Amino acid sequence: MGAIIMKKEGLRMKITVWNEFAHEKTDEAVKAIYPDGIHETVAAFLRENGFDVKTATLEMPEHGLTEEVLANTDVLFWWGHMRHGDVQDEIVERVYKRVMEGMGMVVLHSGHASKIFTKLMGTDSGLLKWRESGDKEILWVVDPGHPIVEGIGENIIIEHEETYGEHFIIPEPDELVLISWFSGGEVFRSGCCYKRGKGKIFYFRPGHESFPVYHDKKVQRLLCNAAKWAYTPAPQNILYGHYPVSILDQK
Repeated sequence: MGAIIMKKEGLRMKITVWNEFAHEKTDEAVKAIYPDGIHETVAAFLRENGFDVKTATLEMPEHGLTEEVLANTDVLFWWGHMRHGDVQDEIVERVYKRVMEGMGMVVLHSGHASKIFTKLMGTDSGLLKWRESGDKEILWVVDPGHPIVEGIGENIIIEHEETYGEHFIIPEPDELVLISWFSGGEVFRSGCCYKRGKGKIFYFRPGHESFPVYHDKKVQRLLCNAAKWAYTPAPQNILYGHYPVSILDQK
């Protein structure tokens, strides 16, 4: 996979990968797969493809998502699972504001139940069926012309994964890119695109901590594509509120 370079006023596109970084500290099996944390694995392949990447974790001051960090983030990746409730509401509001202003987001796996994704969706997006049984998952591309699946082919096959099943309590996606089939018979909307304010959001289902999903080359390619898609180089400033002079009277 060739390098993917994005430009922003002469600089590379800036990505922050956020992870609660909890399972990797307490579960030896997870640590064996992601010894430096899921965030560092994701950050590594993004860097290999030319992106300017920083990482942040839950235990850092302000969860690593200070005003300065977010102001210098074009796309935020988010992975969380067992500590959604420990994310401060103030930080959720800060991230939400940046998405409205044009920052992109890529929400991974169990991030569907995070405070920020729930707020962005406006639904109880934590509700779905799930089973940790190591079933085979086939992600089928249902929008083959979409830039997120460029170079992916018809599907991605993951030999062992956590199972999710419908019904998934999310709004109808603006664009549905991928659906999953599991060997237990379940299906799931696994690649969902949304626009909120000036920002773009992509939800990608795979990525349970017990399986090496983020080491898969097709998954890596897709997430690089997702970062490109979610990137808005220069969001237009919009004026709201009282507008005393009509557009026709302005000179």
